[in-house]
Amino acid sequence: MSPRTTAVAMIVAAVLVNIAFAVLGAVFDYPDVLGHPPAEVLATFGAAEVTVAGWFAVLALGAALQAPIAIGVGRLSTASAMRWAVPVGIAAAVVQVVGLLRWPLLVPGWAAAAAGGDPSAVASFATANRVLGTIVGETGGYVLTAAWTALVLVALGTGFAGRAFAVLGAVSATLILVGVLSPLDLALVDLANFAGYVLWSLWLVVFAVVLLVRGRRQTSSSARVRATSTS
Repeated sequence: MSPRTTAVAMIVAAVLVNIAFAVLGAVFDYPDVLGHPPAEVLATFGAAEVTVAGWFAVLALGAALQAPIAIGVGRLSTASAMRWAVPVGIAAAVVQVVGLLRWPLLVPGWAAAAAGGDPSAVASFATANRVLGTIVGETGGYVLTAAWTALVLVALGTGFAGRAFAVLGAVSATLILVGVLSPLDLALVDLANFAGYVLWSLWLVVFAVVLLVRGRRQTSSSARVRATSTS
């Protein structure tokens, strides 16, 4: 991927994830709804199944873009940290997509079965939430996203886009990592994790802008060199 394509993927990912999260919060009370009894969650899902499943698919798409982004960013440096960052970023995308796709792929069937009085559907949903949601998608996503961000920052250093860029990335990664404590129901953990993802989205957009500006400058510089050489 070229720097320009990588930048576009960063902006699209940030926009998709934040819009999908906002809509799901409005129509499904996500993520707070996950704290409700499983049977109640399935009933709430069933009441707006098409909308909720569709926006979870959009959220999964936004998360999936982290894989090509990791590949594109990996071409910005030959440092050892960046060589580690690429597979870590791809893994972060995979675990999040696996966790999120349970909603459009598996939950509709469980919601229909639960509405028909099948108690095993509620148990299956609860298990999937714990394994695919909490362990794989959330905890795995938090750890790998934070690790990818840290590795990228180490590889690029402050010379890439300045100290503020590095600090923004480091703070967002730290707050995202705090999310692994969410199952303990500690005060402010979920808020810190949410703030971390908002800041991380902002960091991605800033990253994209830096790549676009650097690309434009390089293009202008190459054009000037060609003009000089032909004059």
